[in-house]
Amino acid sequence: MMGKSHLVISTGVTLSVMNLLGYEITIPAVAVAAVSALLPDIDEPNSLLVRKAVPESLLRLLQVTLIGAAVYLYFAGIAAPPWNIALALLVGSVSFLPGRRLRHLFMLLIALALFAFAEDYDPWNYIAACLLVVSSVVPHRGITHTLYAVAGWGALLYFASLGMNDGGSLWIAGGMSYLLHLLADSLTQRGITPLPPLPFKLRFKLMSTGTKKGSKVEHLCMVLTLALAVYVFVLTP
Repeated sequence: MMGKSHLVISTGVTLSVMNLLGYEITIPAVAVAAVSALLPDIDEPNSLLVRKAVPESLLRLLQVTLIGAAVYLYFAGIAAPPWNIALALLVGSVSFLPGRRLRHLFMLLIALALFAFAEDYDPWNYIAACLLVVSSVVPHRGITHTLYAVAGWGALLYFASLGMNDGGSLWIAGGMSYLLHLLADSLTQRGITPLPPLPFKLRFKLMSTGTKKGSKVEHLCMVLTLALAVYVFVLTP
């Protein structure tokens, strides 16, 4: 499914179900549900979440920085010739990587920065850094599209929110929204492999992302989500 569909469906259904179950809908819970709705696709460099977090402007900045670093290595005298030329060419060549690879590189650099300089945001900095590292090296619809990831993300949110006054429902919002993303992807032709290394695939083959039929299925799911939200938040006393 497309990112916008995941955002609407997972977030809308999660908040509606939480309200029906009697959980308070807080701003942190809404934010966690929205992020979790897109989080499984963090392993896809062109996904909505990654494109918003690492836009084209940042990629251009990274390329200029790499070219500048290559020029610096050539003239700085850090290495004797011809090694200065080799270092400059190596660093400069990275700037010509495809956009997908550059986004992976940028995500790794952000992860290193979070590990090194964001201790004041413990434990969220380490959680985000680990997610960025893992998502940079795994294939799309791999480990992030498994029940292990749902359990891991829910556990991280649970322990990270223990000291928060309004954090009691964060793990429910995050875990449910994440799981709904996987269920939505199971509607596609490709489906998901929820429990690797078991070869079992969960797929209903109702649609293919990017096709006319796929768009109709996505729109239907969003309309049903909107109807559920209206019933829960507007019509139900």
